[in-house]
This record gives sequence, structure tokens and C-alpha cells, in this order.
Amino acid sequence: MGRAVSRSQLPRLLAPPGLEIGLLAVTAIALVAGGVCRLVGATEWADLCWGLGTVAAVVPAVGWVLDTLRRGHAGVDLIAVLALGGTLAVGEYLAGALIALMLASGRALESAAQRRASRDLRALLERAPRTARLRTGDEVRTVPSAEVEAGDLLVVGPGEVVAVDGLVAGEPAVLDESALTGESLAVRRAQGEPVRSGVVNAGGAFELRATAREQDSTYAGIVRLAREAGAESAPVVRLADRYAAWFLPLSVAVAGLAWMLSGSAVRAVAVLVVATPCPLLLAAPVAVVSGLSRASRLGVVVRDGGALENLGRARTLLLDKTGTLTGGRPRVLDVVAAPGWQSAQVLRLAASLDQYSPHVLAQAVVEEARRRGLRLSVPADVSEEPGRGAVGTVAGRRMGVGRLSDGAERPFWARSVDNRAVLDGASVAWLTADTVPVGAVLLRDPLRADASRTLRRLRAAGIDRLVMLTGDRREPAREVGAVLGLDGVRAGLTPAGKVAAVRAERERAVTVMVGDGVNDAPALAAADIGVAMGARGATASSEAADVVLTTDRVDRLADAVAIAVRSRRIAVQSALGGMALSLVAMAAAACGVLPPALGALLQEGIDVAVILNALRVLRDDRAGRPALTPATEALIHRFASEHDDLRDVVDAVREAADRLTDGRGPKSLAAVADVHRLLTERLLPHEYAEEHELYPALAPTLGGPEATATMSRAHSEIDRLSRRIATHLTLAGPDGELAPEQLDDLRACLYGLHTVLRLHFTQEEENYFSLAP
Repeated sequence: MGRAVSRSQLPRLLAPPGLEIGLLAVTAIALVAGGVCRLVGATEWADLCWGLGTVAAVVPAVGWVLDTLRRGHAGVDLIAVLALGGTLAVGEYLAGALIALMLASGRALESAAQRRASRDLRALLERAPRTARLRTGDEVRTVPSAEVEAGDLLVVGPGEVVAVDGLVAGEPAVLDESALTGESLAVRRAQGEPVRSGVVNAGGAFELRATAREQDSTYAGIVRLAREAGAESAPVVRLADRYAAWFLPLSVAVAGLAWMLSGSAVRAVAVLVVATPCPLLLAAPVAVVSGLSRASRLGVVVRDGGALENLGRARTLLLDKTGTLTGGRPRVLDVVAAPGWQSAQVLRLAASLDQYSPHVLAQAVVEEARRRGLRLSVPADVSEEPGRGAVGTVAGRRMGVGRLSDGAERPFWARSVDNRAVLDGASVAWLTADTVPVGAVLLRDPLRADASRTLRRLRAAGIDRLVMLTGDRREPAREVGAVLGLDGVRAGLTPAGKVAAVRAERERAVTVMVGDGVNDAPALAAADIGVAMGARGATASSEAADVVLTTDRVDRLADAVAIAVRSRRIAVQSALGGMALSLVAMAAAACGVLPPALGALLQEGIDVAVILNALRVLRDDRAGRPALTPATEALIHRFASEHDDLRDVVDAVREAADRLTDGRGPKSLAAVADVHRLLTERLLPHEYAEEHELYPALAPTLGGPEATATMSRAHSEIDRLSRRIATHLTLAGPDGELAPEQLDDLRACLYGLHTVLRLHFTQEEENYFSLAP
């Protein structure tokens, strides 16, 4: 199953694959053979060879002209046919052979780009379940999914794809709905809650009461949407054909006028020869193919030249959130410990239990613990309840990690965690000891570090409107939109909703849609240009897209747009420049200065000029991406790694501030002293090294030291707040307690330092570290 092909596209797509290559070989051989014959004095044989080469080009060229006429417009091929016919009529066989070779060359180049096209959406069908397990009494049997009726009771095993829409009939279901919503976090559906077809059972087996047949279910609707959206895509009009709309009648008019005034048909043919739009036939395809080559070297696969041309004209960009603007997988946002517990202790115990769980949140907890260098324990008697979490014995205590019971009593600190999770759009993995909550790990799918820079580069490349389309909840979606400065946010969208949004935007401007999941495939097919994050994304989205980013880097999207814009600009320059020269030659031919053969040679010179100009696309354009020396890249990677290692220091600053709310006693003072030690031994040396090593290395690339001045000011503020905290420790009484008048200012210092550090880290990661991701 693939993107539908309109009737007008069929002749070109169904043409024999070797036609253009064969024509190029025949015309080249004919031209060379005729030249050899002329050199040895066999003039008649030379004319015969050149005439045969001309005739060989006329036949397919007439077919191409009829093809374009059926589509409602006359393309550049019509001028070539007139010129070829004219050279045969007046006996200018050398000119005809030269034109035939130019025509064949242009068609071969364009064909090389077009044959990369592939609109296959087979992955949508391949993923669809073929069978379902039907329960009848105590018997469970496998039946074709097409035979399931509404009201049937099904059993869905672990890892299976739900075949039809239905309601959870028994124990709660834990589902991976990323194929439909793009959200990487698993969701829990209680008894009676709806489940859509196409989602994956991420927990234990559960029973499902079907509410629809297969053909009426959600996943089947996605397949239909992809078909319908693909069928709407109009064939791309070649850049050359758009210019030919005015160049063709002008050329014919000049040729007719020359014939009428001079009475010489040879002059008319000479005009048509130099008017043969080889700058159009060659310049645009060369620039486009060069652009395809440049993009592929950066990990951007563009399906065909038409897609690259369209991408260069795009003005609206629609983006999915999860996996496109965000990393596509959860990471630990923060670790909160109950009074008397340490955050590192909470993370270590939670990861010890989670290290045997395949759940996506469990994997994120374990990765964070290992990144911080925590030594994990081996738990005993571990069991995992789908949708609830893992339970086991660690260090002699019965511990659990996962969800709290709905009716469980929450202490004050736990209620504040729930509140923060709502505000941050985060999930919470609770750590319990003997069923009592003692800590919490907050997880969230973070923004990509290079997202902000990428969007700025896209605006610089000519994208006027940036809109996010997501199936996620409104609150976290709006937060992402505000941080990135998007022009619009559409949240809570189904696949059908995304397609409707794409259709609405297409009415205003050429529109690009970027996504990475099966749920995005219909929207990608509906857009003028679909772009798939193909490194980790679903195959269906990649197959539905015009552009596939094969590396998991969203900044390559900005590269793709910049290459497309540059390729199209150079193609236009080459085409217009070549046509301007052709117009001058046409005037000379009309006056009788240029005979057909000499005009054909002059046209060849023009072709060489425009081809050389078009090949500039292959050169590396550093305008959008600053050039870094290897030493500077190594520094960026070093300090980015140190940022990851210092996350626990930033968390400790906030934790110490939180402890001051419990009082100003020795425990609170000890927490502040520990933070001061971490600042002095780890964080401040890192900031000093950035100031004196990284920033000077970046200054030449970024345009001078002023580019890092604001970051240097942040370093000064971090140092000031750190010294202020040290002063508070000096002022503390000999009894190990803070004076009452110190409490408010010290708490403000700690919270302020935490905020400055988080903002400063984020700014460096977006502005500097994203230069060498």
C-alpha cells in the first residue's frame, strides 16, 4: 500500500527505467560518430549519424510533451521538440544532435532524482494484528481479527497489539500508546476504560470487551487516513516547467517574427536552437541532485527532487512533540527524599528494585543511578505487578517502587511532590519502605538540547510559522510551546485531528509536517512535505515521509531546509541567468548573426556555465552552522559531560533550601555546609574552567567575546551567591544553629542559586553544547 498516484502521474512513473539512460547513450554515440565521420571527410555519413541521433530524441520527447499537455500545461520539452523538428526540416543535423544530447542529459539527471521516490506505507499494514484470542467460557481460541464482533471477550497477552477497540473487562491494563499518541510513557487503564486498537500491551495479560469490529476500529482508520491523505497530494510541477510558461511563447514568437521579417526558415530554426531551454533542462536538475547529495551526507534522505524543491518553498512547519522536540524517552527530572532520607539513597534503592524491570520508567531510573555512579544492591524476592511497580527486599527491608495505592495516606512532603508533578507535567515513581512512602523520583521527557537553536535556524531559513501538533495533554504541551516560542500549540489531537490541522495549514502556505510515530504517518502523507525522525521512529512514518532524518538529531531538519532553500535559489539563479543569455543569443540569431550549428555550440557554452553554477550546491555552506575546531569540539563534549555529573549538586542546593523549612537546627545547617562543600569542590571549579577555557575557545566561532558576556555574568552571580552562603555558615552560632535573622536570606540564596544554575545550564546546553551534539 503506498501513497496514491494521480492519473496524470502514471505515464512518467510507469516509463521504462532505462529510457533516459538509453537515450543519453544513443545521442552521445550519434554525436561522437558523426564527428568522427566529419573528420575523415564522410560528410553524408556524419549527417546521417547526427540525424539519427536527432530522431532518437524526437520520439520520446513527443511523449513527454503529450504527458505535460495532459496535465494542463506546456513544459520545456515543447521548445526542444520544435527545435529538433526544425533542425531536421532545414538540414541542420549537427545542431539537432547537440540539442538531442542536451535534452537526454537533462532527462537522465531528473530521472535519477525522481526514481528515489517511494511512498510505500506497508509498515502500517505489517504492524496491524492479523489474529485475536477470543474467549468463549473457559475456552480461549485464536481467530482472524476480521471475525471479531462487537461484544466479544478477548484476551490480550503481554507484548501483543490490541486488534480492535474495546473496554477493559477485568484487571487493569498497562498500555504503550505511543503508536497512536506518540507519548513514550505507559498508561494504566482501569476496568471499564476504553482501549484503542493499535496500542501494545505493556503489562500482564488482560481481558478486553470489543466495542467495534476491526474495520471500524482506530487503527484501521489510521490506514484509511494515510491512503486518503496521500491521494490528495498533487503532483509537483517542475521548476523548469514553471519558467517555461512564459519562455515558451516568447521563443516561438521571436522565431516566427524572424521568419516573417527575413523570409528565412533557417533563421527561425536558429532562434529555436539557441532558445532550447537547456539552462532549464540541466541547471535545475543538477542543482536539485546536488542538493540531494549534500543532504544525504548529513543523514537526511530526500525522496525526490520535487520534495526538495517544495521544501525550499515551505513557509509553515508543523512538529510533533514527543521524539521530535523532545528526546522521546523519559529522564529523571528530580529526586525527592522524605525527612530523614537522602535523595541519593532514594535513587539508589529505587534503581536497585527497577534494574530487573523492562518498563520504560524503570529503565530511566536505573540509567540515572548508574550515571551518578551509585552502587546498586541485589534485591531479593522481587515481584512486579503490571501498572503498580516492583516490590522486593533490599538491605533487609521490604521496599517498593512504582505507584502508590489510590487510597494511601500521603504526608505533607508527598502532597507537594504530587503538586509539582502536575505543574511540571512529570510522572512519579514512589519509593516505599514497609508500604510507607520515603521518596519519589520525578520523570519527564525533556526537550532536546538543540531544539531551540534548530527552530531559530528554521526561522532564519524562511519558515514563517511554527506550530506543534501533539496527542499529549494541554498543560505540558503549552509549556513546551512557551519555552520554544512557537506560534501555535494544538494538544490532545488524535491522528485524524492532526490530519485536519495539516489540511487547514496547507490552505495558507506550503506546509511541512515533522513526526516520528505510526500515529504521525497520515499527517506526514497529508502535508506538502512530510519529514520523519527515522532513527528511532516507526517505519510507517518513514515510509509516509518525503524526507527522512536517519540520525536522531532534530538539528538536521534545519540543515535539510537550509540545503533545500539554497538548492532552489541556485537553481533559479542558473535558470534565469541561462535564459537571459539565451535571450541575447535569440536576438543575434533573429538578426542572422548566429547560424543554427554555431548557435548550438554557443548554447553548449551557456549550459556549461549554468551547470558549473548549479554545482555550487555541493559546496559546504557554513552560514547556518558555525565551524568548530576539533579542540573546541572536544571542550564542548567535556563540559557537557561535566554538566551531567553536576546534576546532583544542583539538586542538593534545592534540597538544602527545602530543609530550612523544617527549622534552623544542626541538621539544616549540616545540609547547607554539605552544599557549600559541593559548590567549592566541584561546581565552582567547573564554572572557572568554562570561563577560562571554553568561552575563549568559542569566542572566534560566535563572533567575539561579547557573545559569551551574558554567560560570564551568570558565572559572577553563581560565585556571588556561593560566597553569600559561605558567609551565612560563618555567622552561624557555636551551637550549630542558624540565627533567626539568617533564615530568610539563606533560603532565598539557596533557591536563587538553584534557579540560576538550572537556567545557566539550560542556556549553555542550548547555545553552546548543541553546536557539537
